[in-house]
Amino acid sequence: MNLTRWDKLEITEEMLLYQKSPERPAKAIKALEKKTLYRYFAWLERHLQKMKYSGPYGLAPYHSERRSDLAKSIKAKRKDSYLPELQPDLPLPNYYKNIDTHQHPGGLWSDEIAGIVYERGARSTTLLLGDSHGDLHSSLVDYIDDGHSYERILDMGCGFGKSTMPFAQRFPNVQVEGIDLSAPCLTLAAQNARKAKQKNVHFQQMNLEKTNYDDNSFDLITSTMMLHEIPTKALKNMLDEAYRILRPGGRMVHLDFHVIPDEFHRFLHYGHSARNNEPYMRTLGELDLEKEISSKGFENIDLRQFAESDDTDFELDGAWRFPWTAISATKPTN
Repeated sequence: MNLTRWDKLEITEEMLLYQKSPERPAKAIKALEKKTLYRYFAWLERHLQKMKYSGPYGLAPYHSERRSDLAKSIKAKRKDSYLPELQPDLPLPNYYKNIDTHQHPGGLWSDEIAGIVYERGARSTTLLLGDSHGDLHSSLVDYIDDGHSYERILDMGCGFGKSTMPFAQRFPNVQVEGIDLSAPCLTLAAQNARKAKQKNVHFQQMNLEKTNYDDNSFDLITSTMMLHEIPTKALKNMLDEAYRILRPGGRMVHLDFHVIPDEFHRFLHYGHSARNNEPYMRTLGELDLEKEISSKGFENIDLRQFAESDDTDFELDGAWRFPWTAISATKPTN
C-alpha cells in the first residue's frame, strides 16, 4: 500500500506516543480517540459485524431461506444415543435473553437453526481453522494435559461443542460433558459428535449457575470464552457451583480475556466489547478475579497470559491481540 508523506508522519506520531511508560498510553488514547481514521475503523467494525449476520446477504437471512432442510439435517432420532438432554422449561437468565451477543439476531436460543448460524459465524471469524476450529482449543487441551488423570470432565458454556470435542478426542476413556443454555447449539453439538462417532461425550441444557450434577462429580471443569459473556453475579454463582461439583483436588481451567497489559490495550479491548454487544468483557476486565476465586475456597490460583498460537509474542510493542488468559485453580483435598 502506498502511503502519502502525511500518512507516514501521522502513523509515526501515534506509534511514538505508545510506549510502556504509564503516561504515554494515555496520550496515545487521547490522540487516537480524535482521529477520523479510528472513528471510521470503529464504525466499520460495528457495521461489518451487523452486515455479516443481518445484511441482505448475511448469515441469518441466508440460512433462514434454507430453514427446512437445515432443521431436518440436525434432527435426531428418538433412540439416538447422542441425543442431547434438553429442558424446554428451563428459565433463561435475562442477561442471556436480552442481549444479541455478537449481534447475532435473536440470540442463540430463539431459533431452531441458531446453532448452525452461530457455527458458520465462528468459522468466518477464524478462517484458517476450518471445520475443526482446532488451533485455539487444541492449545488449551495441550496446556491442561500435563499428566493429570481424569475420569469426568465438564465443559461449561460449550456452545456447539467446538471447545468440548478436543477434550473428548484427547481423552477417549474419559466421560466428557458439555452444558449450555442454547438448545439449538446443543442440538448441533450432538450432531457433530455423532458425525465424529465420539461416544464419550454428552451434552445437556443447564444453567452453569446451578447445575443438576451431584457434589464432587468432576475432576476437571473448563470453559472457553464463557466468563466474559456473563455478569459478575452469575460468574460468582458459577464459581460456587464449580467448587461444589469438583471433587477434592479437582481442577478448573478457564480460557478467557483478562490479563490486559496496559491502558492502551484496555482502550482497544473495551471498544471492541461495546461494538460487538459484549458488555461483560469490561466487567470481567475490571474484576479482581484472583480475589473472587480465592474467596470461594480455591487454591493454587494462577492467571497467566495464554499464547493462542506458536508465533505469539507478548513483548511485541504496539501489537493488539485479544488478552487471552488461562485462569486455573484447584479445590483443596481437605
